[in-house]
Amino acid sequence: MSRPFSALIAAAIFLSACHKKETAEVEGPAPVQVTAVTEDTIRRTVTGDGVLWPKDQASVMAKISAPVQKFYVNRGDHVKEGQLLATLEHRDLTSAENETKGALEQAESNLRMTSGATVPEAVIKAETDVEAAKEAMDAAKKVLDSRTELYKQGALAKRLVDESQVNYVTAKATYQADQEHLRALQNVGKEEQVKTASAQVNAAKSHAATAAAQLSYSEIHAPKSGIIADRPLFQGDMASPTTALLTIVDISHVIARVNVPIAQASSLRVGMPATLSFTDNPETLEGKVTVVSPASDANSTTVQVWIDAANPNERFKPGAAVHAVIVAEQIKAATVVPVAAILPGEEGGQAVLVVDSSSIVHRRAVRLGVRDGDKVQVENGCRPGEEVVIVGGMGLDDKAKVKVVDTTVRESDDEDENAPPEPGKDQKKDEKKK
Repeated sequence: MSRPFSALIAAAIFLSACHKKETAEVEGPAPVQVTAVTEDTIRRTVTGDGVLWPKDQASVMAKISAPVQKFYVNRGDHVKEGQLLATLEHRDLTSAENETKGALEQAESNLRMTSGATVPEAVIKAETDVEAAKEAMDAAKKVLDSRTELYKQGALAKRLVDESQVNYVTAKATYQADQEHLRALQNVGKEEQVKTASAQVNAAKSHAATAAAQLSYSEIHAPKSGIIADRPLFQGDMASPTTALLTIVDISHVIARVNVPIAQASSLRVGMPATLSFTDNPETLEGKVTVVSPASDANSTTVQVWIDAANPNERFKPGAAVHAVIVAEQIKAATVVPVAAILPGEEGGQAVLVVDSSSIVHRRAVRLGVRDGDKVQVENGCRPGEEVVIVGGMGLDDKAKVKVVDTTVRESDDEDENAPPEPGKDQKKDEKKK
């Protein structure tokens, strides 16, 4: 036999052996990893991205136009409600207040004089005039009566009787006029004079209160507690009612304004718990939904949701990007499998491969419910306690034979191989071999 022919026979035998080996490997049970179907509490969550805002913010405005005399705080300072923040120039306002105080004192003095001296003196004079007029009238009446009697006796001329009659009528008219004057002073005049004086006092008080308020506006106090976020003016700059003098923010709590798709926002309600996470910080914040906007944004087709969260030590600042996970529902005792167990089913559905006690897989169509991270709810198709394939299921046919690989045992074996040998272990192996 020639050498080339022998080489061809050897090559054929080698190729045949390789083919048999590959055939044996293909026809053997496929290795798979499985896990048990469990019952667990699963959450239906809604996610969205947004930005942090302070829970409360106040722009401190000056109520008068005046130069800033002094600032007592700087940007970043913590302030408490009512704390003095700045003072404005107020020399002219102080002078105006002093002037109104003097006018008020004068009006009050006039009221005291009117009610205590002026009116009583006028009433006394009017009473005196009434008494004098009455005496004059009585005297005129006596003269008239006397002359009338003498005229009847023929002892007196008619002309004198007429004169007495005129005098009596005049005295009577004077008496009646003085009575009316006294009555007016007692009933109307005194009251009106006191009212006028009181009105002057009230007007003076109003002017004094206005001047005091204007002066108080020169002191700027914190309307709430928080942090000075902005102070655009400097000492000497003109403060005006149209420009913010200071800005105070409260970040002891923060509000995450998150945009959520319209389809998911319909299930959200005020009070639902939420978790806020950040791209540049491993810490998270726990909060609750406080606002679900009733309208959507036409440009982004999203609904804005506000989440209120406590911000201990004010670690997180407004403007930070945030990712929110809102728990819309908690389902207890749900049938749960890992997401890795879900395979494409027939006609666009989903399926799982259930492994029985004989290591035979059974493809079952499933209806999925809520997904929470790497877990998914199975509403029907498998039961708790059954084992489903999580690795190696792609391409497996229904009722195929498989070999379940226990990765935990393999990993522990690898760890044992890498571990240093125990004392006497090699000696025990040699004894077993013998």
